[in-house]
Amino acid sequence: MSDTSPVLLWLRRDLRLTDHPALTAAVARGGPVIPVLICDDGVEALGAAPKWRLGLGLEAHDKALRDKGSRLILRRGDALEVLRALVKETGARAVYWSRLYDPAAQSRDAAVKEALRAKGLEARSFGGHLMFEPWTVETKTGGYYRVYTPMWKAVRGRDVETPLSAPARIPAPQQWPASDALEDWALGAAMDRGAQVVLPHAQVGESAAQGRLGAFIAQWVERYDTTRDQPHVAGTSLLSENLSLGEISPQQCWHAGQRAMQEGKAGAETFLKELVWREFAYHLMYHTPHILDANWKRDWDAFPWNTDEAHPNVIAWKQGRTGIPFVDAAMREMYVTGRMHNRGRMITASYLTKHLLTDWKIGLKWFDDCLIDWDPASNAMGWQWAAGSGPDAAPYFRVFNPVSQLDKFDPKHKYVAQWIAEGQTPASDTALSYFDAIPRSWGLDPKAAYPDPVVAADEGRKIALAAYENRSF
Repeated sequence: MSDTSPVLLWLRRDLRLTDHPALTAAVARGGPVIPVLICDDGVEALGAAPKWRLGLGLEAHDKALRDKGSRLILRRGDALEVLRALVKETGARAVYWSRLYDPAAQSRDAAVKEALRAKGLEARSFGGHLMFEPWTVETKTGGYYRVYTPMWKAVRGRDVETPLSAPARIPAPQQWPASDALEDWALGAAMDRGAQVVLPHAQVGESAAQGRLGAFIAQWVERYDTTRDQPHVAGTSLLSENLSLGEISPQQCWHAGQRAMQEGKAGAETFLKELVWREFAYHLMYHTPHILDANWKRDWDAFPWNTDEAHPNVIAWKQGRTGIPFVDAAMREMYVTGRMHNRGRMITASYLTKHLLTDWKIGLKWFDDCLIDWDPASNAMGWQWAAGSGPDAAPYFRVFNPVSQLDKFDPKHKYVAQWIAEGQTPASDTALSYFDAIPRSWGLDPKAAYPDPVVAADEGRKIALAAYENRSF
């Protein structure tokens, strides 16, 4: 049944046209479709890098919409109040959106749906951000999965919906409602001079995301099971940046990986496992939302982590000046590119939480501010996994040695040379870019001496193991 009244398509982290169930349903409804993105408290709370990256994504998505005869309407304020105002202005009788799964979004969306329906409006939410809705994946006893591998085995044989095609045209209203100007939102203000350093490393928008996926499948997925651990090699998909804002769907990535596996490309299954690792993070966030801001394993509440963000060791970690080359290179890569290699994320997180015995929430908050591929579920699970307080089948007393890890995965230390300028003659352009990206207030100079370790690798392991032995839980 068609309805010629407008539908508001409330966009959030789904900035694409292909494989967009809410958009497809809105177009099929028969009336004009009015895409709108609301700068509400959730957007305002984003850290510097993810908020800046959102602004880039919105600009790219507006251009894509205009190619389909549509455009993006921007409004600032409380989501329900903005939607009510747009309903009144446009005569819309329906609001569609893609589901999110963090507790704040779930609470907001439930309240919006209830309030709109109470006024006789059609309010519908759709999937698309995940392959498997969290409530559809259960253990044999009916509970949620607490360990990744059993979840992988449970879903690897499931059918994943075939990606939907982009609409040929998006029907427009006779008159568009007023829109804020994107530049007035100043989403990149907190990035300051770092924005110009990170910008060349970002691949923004749906077209770039699909190109990135295609290039990865053609060039790297064959060796992905090994190259994904080598930080000096461009051997990962880098799609986390685009998946975060929904510039590509996980379904598109899954089907591309499946085709590669059928073609005999050895690393394809590992790529599929990483997509399910992302699903696992959302599975846990949905079923145990405290993973975002409290110890997933509650008995870790008694562990005496350092909670002083101004501690000199924490400052050294934030600045990439710990004297541990793998840690410092990874931190500097993040400031220059807005991303960090997965192996580097594990090493930097382990060093902060175990060698420096610092609360994982300090690291999580820092990454919240610095990553252009920031994702609430993946960031939280990654930090808790590294700290030992989260979901992990391995013993909590596993402590990565950042020196031997570098020797194993980057034996020629190419990664270090790429990102650390001190002591290098000549220093690489990427290493020097770090000094252009960081706050001037840090007062760092590439000609300065590289620091001695604030805590040496072997010493830190002993400190961590002693703390674990003496824990009172």
